[in-house]
Amino acid sequence: MVRVREYVRADGTRVREHSRWAPGARREMSVLATIALVVVGFAGTSGSGSAEGSGKPKPRPRSTAVYPVKFPDWDRPRARPKPTVSYPIPWDRSH
Repeated sequence: MVRVREYVRADGTRVREHSRWAPGARREMSVLATIALVVVGFAGTSGSGSAEGSGKPKPRPRSTAVYPVKFPDWDRPRARPKPTVSYPIPWDRSH
């Protein structure tokens, strides 16, 4: 990136110091980014693993779920919850 120093234009406008792309750098960067995307795209489609090149399809994952889903003690109701304190809690009910 090119660093542009602070200057004053002919009409008296003051321009702060800033940086900008060098001439042609945007086009070069877009070409480089396009090439990188193409390389990543081809690398993702080539596949990996031992089945590659052998002509065999890769095994697909199978579902291990058992339906209907049952939870332990689902049919039996549990005992009522017990209070955590055994003494009465005084509440100020004057408000």
